Amino acid sequence: MESKAKKRQLTGVVVGNKMTKTIVIRVDRTVKHPTYGKRYTVSRRFKAHAEGEKPEVGAKVTIEECRPLSKDKRFRLVK
Repeated sequence: MESKAKKRQLTGVVVGNKMTKTIVIRVDRTVKHPTYGKRYTVSRRFKAHAEGEKPEVGAKVTIEECRPLSKDKRFRLVK
């Protein structure tokens, strides 16, 4: 029997919650420039499945990777 792979968890801020059962999360990460050494922020947006009560815009949430739920949704809301 195979062991399940650890699912990727990301923490970010809710930037949209107008869709039914879907929220949009912005995940920021800090990157160091390879030549100049300056640090800058790179942002990515993910759509996540939020069944039931949806968090408000600006709330900090954790999402977890799951099977594809739609064309864009690959994550599910954890907390």
